[in-house]
Amino acid sequence: MLYFDNGGDPARAVANADAAIAARADLLIEYNADADANVEIARRLAAAGIPALALIDPVPGAPLYGPDNRAAGQIAGRALGTFARENWPEEELLGVLIGDLAAATTAIGDRVRGINEGVHESLPTLTFATLDTGGQSVRADALLARFLQTQTGRKLLIATLDDLAAVYAKNAIEMNRRQSDCVIVSQGLDRNIHGGASEKKEIDPNNRASVVFGSVGYFIDRYGYDVLPLALRLLGGEAVPPYTTTHHILVTAANVFREYPPFDMN
Repeated sequence: MLYFDNGGDPARAVANADAAIAARADLLIEYNADADANVEIARRLAAAGIPALALIDPVPGAPLYGPDNRAAGQIAGRALGTFARENWPEEELLGVLIGDLAAATTAIGDRVRGINEGVHESLPTLTFATLDTGGQSVRADALLARFLQTQTGRKLLIATLDDLAAVYAKNAIEMNRRQSDCVIVSQGLDRNIHGGASEKKEIDPNNRASVVFGSVGYFIDRYGYDVLPLALRLLGGEAVPPYTTTHHILVTAANVFREYPPFDMN
């Protein structure tokens, strides 16, 4: 196994593909977000007769493995709708979307569409206010703090597009003492939310008072368990689906230890 670091640089990604070709690699597993670079990588690999497997962002002609952003959004939306129906059945409700909403990416668009679809299954008339962080999750704190000052008498169903935004949104809610009015469901299930062995855990059986109800798992830290079997099938000459998606689930305090056991427990 050879490893190449693209460093987020499209030119370096193309150079790394050339290095893989020079090393006579049997397969290139490519994780690169730049579409133009991926087109060039695909062209060079095809000329060298080397197959590729793409992660998250497509490489022309290569099978793709990555998240199902629409399905993940639907899971979050359903969770918010179910929470409101069970806990706030007679309350006036407002949805709030927080994240990099102006990003013109298919992933963000699918995630937002899924959230709307999921919540409208049980709350068909719910409307969403939008707070755009501009790609800077830290801004969720100030944005939501200002928004909370304009919203009284309503319960807020908050969907954040990433876990770090959820953490900063939680800070705003706590500083404004609105814990009883707000609930957050996030996307990603990264360490900002589930923590490590000795880190603060927002989603934890011992932290049930947190306004962060749950996060939809993308399990990027486990991609290898799905990707390597696909790679071996490709190397064996088998056909694989053009798009294989991550299995997304909602992780809450009730099931977080099943997904991420606390290694500091006896």
